[in-house]
Amino acid sequence: MEEVTDSAHVTCHMTSDQPKAKMGRQTCLLGLLALVITGKCTYSPEPDQRWMLPPGWVSLGRVDPEEELSLTFALKQQNLERLSELVQAVSDPSSPRYGKYLTLQDVAELVQPAPLTLSTVQKWLLAAGARNCHSVTTRDFVTCWLSVWQAELLLPGAEFHRYVGGPSETHVVRSPHPYQLPQALAPHVDFVGGLHRFPPTSSLRQRPEPQGVGTVGLHLGVTPSVLRQRYNLTAQDVGSGTTNNSQACAQFLEQYFHDSDLTEFMRLFGGDFAHHASVARVVGKQGRGRAGIEASLDVEYLMSAGANISTWVYSSPGRHEAQEPFLQWLLLLSNESTLPNIHTVSYGDDEDSLSSIYMQRVNTEFMKAAARGLTLLFASGDTGAGCWSVSGRHKFRPSFPASSPYVTTVGGTSFRNPFFITNEVVDYISGGGFSNVFPQPSYQGEAVAQFLKSSSHLPPSSYFNASGRAYPDVAALSDGYWVVSNRVPIPWVSGTSASTPVFGGILSLINEHRILNGRPPLGFLNPRLYKQHGAGLFDVTHGCHESCLNEEVEGQGFCSGPGWDPVTGWGTPNFPALLKTLLNP
Repeated sequence: MEEVTDSAHVTCHMTSDQPKAKMGRQTCLLGLLALVITGKCTYSPEPDQRWMLPPGWVSLGRVDPEEELSLTFALKQQNLERLSELVQAVSDPSSPRYGKYLTLQDVAELVQPAPLTLSTVQKWLLAAGARNCHSVTTRDFVTCWLSVWQAELLLPGAEFHRYVGGPSETHVVRSPHPYQLPQALAPHVDFVGGLHRFPPTSSLRQRPEPQGVGTVGLHLGVTPSVLRQRYNLTAQDVGSGTTNNSQACAQFLEQYFHDSDLTEFMRLFGGDFAHHASVARVVGKQGRGRAGIEASLDVEYLMSAGANISTWVYSSPGRHEAQEPFLQWLLLLSNESTLPNIHTVSYGDDEDSLSSIYMQRVNTEFMKAAARGLTLLFASGDTGAGCWSVSGRHKFRPSFPASSPYVTTVGGTSFRNPFFITNEVVDYISGGGFSNVFPQPSYQGEAVAQFLKSSSHLPPSSYFNASGRAYPDVAALSDGYWVVSNRVPIPWVSGTSASTPVFGGILSLINEHRILNGRPPLGFLNPRLYKQHGAGLFDVTHGCHESCLNEEVEGQGFCSGPGWDPVTGWGTPNFPALLKTLLNP
């Protein structure tokens, strides 16, 4: 290790694996300027962030110090209590402000960081040599480019490595060690994105074909016509083509859809209803390699359930090895004044794998979307109640963002008889439970209390947090879908990644009617959904999902029952009844 000392008697240390040309007097002066601005004490902004290399990922070693990184800094926001009040006001049908959504500029004026925060962070980044910095309209995220050696000086403790993994052999740059920030930045920065969180992997399953059934009146898997029959959609229940209504799905798996697959899917399964032949807009990059089943599923079923409605696809937006695709999607929401009304997302992480400050900040981003009248639907996950061990004791494992109080979470169901269009029962993989991070929102207090009081199959109370945000809110079929990917029809694809775009597409049809009747889009649905006790939905009352309970209780988690439950929510859509419920003032 060498030392470089300047005339102010401040010593900078450099290790032998850092480029000496870059670590001389210039770096020391930058360090001095940073110390003048911020002071030298440091703190950890995400102290509870667990770092674990996900299965299937391998380190390729340290990144070259001269390589460029893109990092995103989440700046502290203002007036969050007022934002929460406004979300409640515009989302509650009994409020005089119901449906009077804020514009992006309104939200920016409300939450943008204080001038001191903006100037402090700007000086800190400039002192470190950050360049090409750009902010979003709400000014609460700043993304900058730095070399690796600059980033490691800026964020003490960080050490950037390249990793490869996932089904697409994706490359990412992450730090296996926690990072620190100067203590003086504590009032100004929530977290730095691009250091720890790895891209998610798909939990879709391809189940074996059920055996041993007759042939009279059967169907051979879930297709758009099966969904339309079960949920009472007629050939006339499609977009009018005369409104500015739109919907979107977001994908973060390094998977891509192909237009040719959508064309083939609609040729095979879309002959009895009007539909769009192509996606209206792709935001992000659209790969030229093989299509992914999850990406194909999202697009094909959003565009067949929400038929003839303009559709956007967010495809790993803004992707760079050091960026988090989900975080980049949130930045896009904060930077576009005109967005689709409905967004469906099949993405989730275990709550315990994320830092609380990260989840709270993402939750605030969902509040911003709700204030603007956007409907965000997230898949509830495909591991039932989930399972993790704390000090040798098992507990259920909630998923985020499914557990956010400001999104509508979609669970999964199966037909009682897999080959017939019958009543639905719980799909045993359907994610659901109670958050360990977010308290129970007031809109669902009555429904959850009724479930806890009336359920005859409650797991032991030590397994879940009965006072947490409970999910899912609704459900749809999640078992046995046909998907076209790489021009090949693939049967028996299952997961809440299927139920989520289906429910989203049906809500888009309801938005179409609302817009044609001079009413605003639905916006954040949950306060109305719970206030109306799930009216317009088929109640799912049979079945339990999987969990990690011991063999004495047969491994089941929560079970469905009359009314709301943490397996299928309020139930699955009955389109004519749901339209009537959500169209009325």
